[in-house]
Amino acid sequence: MSQLSKKPSKQLSKQSLNQPEPSQQSSPKLSVGQFIKHEWILLLVAVQFLTRLPVPPFKNYNPQWLHQSSRHFPAVGLLVGLLCAGVFWLGSVLFTPLVAAVLSTAFGIKLTGAFHEDGLADSCDGLGGGLTRERTLTIMKDSRLGTYGVLGLVSALLLKISLLAAMPLSVAIVALIIGHTASRLLCISLLALLPYGGEIEHAKAKPMAQQLTSLQGLFSSGWLLVAGVLVMVIFPNAIQQISIGQWLLALVLALVATEYMRRLLRRRLDGYTGDGLGATQQLSEVAIYAGLAAAIPFI
Repeated sequence: MSQLSKKPSKQLSKQSLNQPEPSQQSSPKLSVGQFIKHEWILLLVAVQFLTRLPVPPFKNYNPQWLHQSSRHFPAVGLLVGLLCAGVFWLGSVLFTPLVAAVLSTAFGIKLTGAFHEDGLADSCDGLGGGLTRERTLTIMKDSRLGTYGVLGLVSALLLKISLLAAMPLSVAIVALIIGHTASRLLCISLLALLPYGGEIEHAKAKPMAQQLTSLQGLFSSGWLLVAGVLVMVIFPNAIQQISIGQWLLALVLALVATEYMRRLLRRRLDGYTGDGLGATQQLSEVAIYAGLAAAIPFI
């Protein structure tokens, strides 16, 4: 399922039926303690939406929380990256780097329910096989997988596994943590840069079909800063193994991938869709791995 079409949990769905529309609810100023509690709830909503990890039940669930939780998507990426990095380390101890890369990639897919991979496959099918906006959206909503989707998904997985296996162990661990965090930040940047391009009446997670404000985007960037500080503190030797040129290449490639998806979605669909966000996350993640794995001469 796409990011906008994925159903929230039964608990979220049932509770949301009895809630008033977000526009009808007041937004009183929160104290520091209330603000921290609210952001913690939003983080849990993001974890539940993007992963298969269990979270505590919510009281008085507000459908607007799903939209607000998008600013914590990079935090979920940080969590997924840390867990995948742990699997990669264990796999490298027991097996070869290639097996470790396969295990960590498969674990990440299981952990997220192939959430973003599904968006990539649907985007490849729709954008590859649809000649009009309407036809493209119809194909993307089809649960069946076509040739473009299979080829795109297999290519992305092969690139991920190959690039991770080519890196030194400590560098691969850093790449997983930064890659998962940064790619989700770049993914939600399209919420601020584009309008919703799908059919809002068919979006099952309607609160997500809203744009992200610049302030919320800045808030999200803080999670990438947290990830950067974390790897510098825990893996200082790994950071020294990665040259400035590799970091710059990873940044440039990730930005190019994101800008490519922004232009493509704007031209073909007049805006983003959930599948398009998933495809953006996958492409930017691969781009980051490619930059960190590249051998740059003379630098």
